[in-house]
Amino acid sequence: MRNAHPEASVPVTNSVAARYRSGVKRPRAPPSAFHPGALLSGVLAAPAVVAVFRVVAWLLLWKAAELTCTSAADISTTCPEIILWQEVLKDGFHRDLLIKVKFGESIEELQTCRLLIKQYIPTGLFVDPYELASLREKNITEAVMVSENFNIEAPNYLSKESEVLAYARQDSQCIDCFQALLPVHYRYHRPHSKDGEAFVVVNNPDLLMYCDQEFPILKCWAQSKVAAPCALKNEDICQWNNMKYKSVYKNVTLQVPVGLTIHTSLVCSVTLLITMLCSALILAAVFKYGHFPL
Repeated sequence: MRNAHPEASVPVTNSVAARYRSGVKRPRAPPSAFHPGALLSGVLAAPAVVAVFRVVAWLLLWKAAELTCTSAADISTTCPEIILWQEVLKDGFHRDLLIKVKFGESIEELQTCRLLIKQYIPTGLFVDPYELASLREKNITEAVMVSENFNIEAPNYLSKESEVLAYARQDSQCIDCFQALLPVHYRYHRPHSKDGEAFVVVNNPDLLMYCDQEFPILKCWAQSKVAAPCALKNEDICQWNNMKYKSVYKNVTLQVPVGLTIHTSLVCSVTLLITMLCSALILAAVFKYGHFPL
């Protein structure tokens, strides 16, 4: 009688050989995660996945850059630049500082706005407040000194920086242009030992704007609020918008001639000699042509 369970009495090796000889196919085991073939295919697929991620990342970066450029172009289109430049007129120790402001495009709302220039005068220069008063009376400029205890006779090494408020006027030759004129004068400088010149740097001013009504484009330019008089002949204080602008020049540099220390003795001697000579001539004229009561 044949055993009902022949595989139980047959060794494992013989059972495998019998199945191979009889043509019976052994059922395949499910693939394991640690199978060498699967591991090799995963290794080969990894560079492809990385390449796909790189392509996607580059596409995202390119799209973001395109959006950034588009938004920047939109901002530059909707927010025109304000251009400011300074120019020094005349020669010698007495000059005129001309400040011009130009808006990037024609804006109807500017007709309701006022422009105020806050100019900082360095120690090497000064603005005569009495001259400003005379120019205001002649309607040549609208400027006023802000600094107190101001001495126009002090040399540069004993003076302090001063401030001037100049209310800009609209240029008759340019609809979108404003300008202001300030007379400036050189101060006396210390004599130098070698170089016979000094340099005075005039920095760019603060540009303030006040409008009777708010309009969207004003938000593109405004940086902060500054308290200042509403008008030259008005004691009321308004909150002006401190505007950002593009300057044509970083600053204005003026060249001032100064004396040399090696000429000190010569200058003092000649000055004393001329003073004595002039005094003698004045006395001689007084005694010759003067009438003295007895």
